[in-house]
Amino acid sequence: MEGGGGVLNSAGTVEEVFWDFRGRRTGILKALTTDAEEFYRQCDPEKENLCLYGFPGEQWEVNLPAEEVPPELPEPALGINFARDGMQEKDWLSLVAVHSDAWLLGVAFYFGARFGFDNADRKQLFDMINELPTIFEVVTDTAQKQVKEKPSVSNRGSNKSKSNSKLASQAKDEHQFIDEDEEHGLTLCGSCAESYASDAFWICCDICVKWFHGKCVKVTPARAEHIKQYKCPSCSNKNPRP
Repeated sequence: MEGGGGVLNSAGTVEEVFWDFRGRRTGILKALTTDAEEFYRQCDPEKENLCLYGFPGEQWEVNLPAEEVPPELPEPALGINFARDGMQEKDWLSLVAVHSDAWLLGVAFYFGARFGFDNADRKQLFDMINELPTIFEVVTDTAQKQVKEKPSVSNRGSNKSKSNSKLASQAKDEHQFIDEDEEHGLTLCGSCAESYASDAFWICCDICVKWFHGKCVKVTPARAEHIKQYKCPSCSNKNPRP
């Protein structure tokens, strides 16, 4: 296999390297959040040394490392599966997240070196990357705790079978905050891992109880009004209808 997959083949720009980084990051985030159950299953400690790869197309894969030395791209942490059963799952996922952050930076700056980025280009690339929360922050909820003000969510504690409980409305009162962050832990979109936007429409999955930007899961407010039980794409794939 190609280490990391989807390698940029021609001289790239800062923007192209950043979008490569962002796509790989999204793929890894899916593995460690929405697809965590499947990721856990694939990381069997009885198997050989395994690595977690993120791809530019926002997909992830658990696989053996590249055979060629040196590999086409920097390789992610080796043998992540061996520690799976030796610690609490959340600690293991956090550890994989830290190593994934390091790998993503390594790949991005590998491209920067290969494409001859100068000091200004490297600084621009890092600044663009640094605008995003790290995978570790997302996985450990650090990012959401750093956001001090949150818009309120309508009927957040009510019966989720009612569609209105799925709508996150913008707070009109600047003194309104969400005081239930620790209880719910759902201030980041389960699809793109970005935080709440002031005018965004959100919907909650009735199965995994994660919140999503409506645009990320292609659900409009009008459509949500007619949904009795909403299943996010991940839960729909895990529980296909007969």
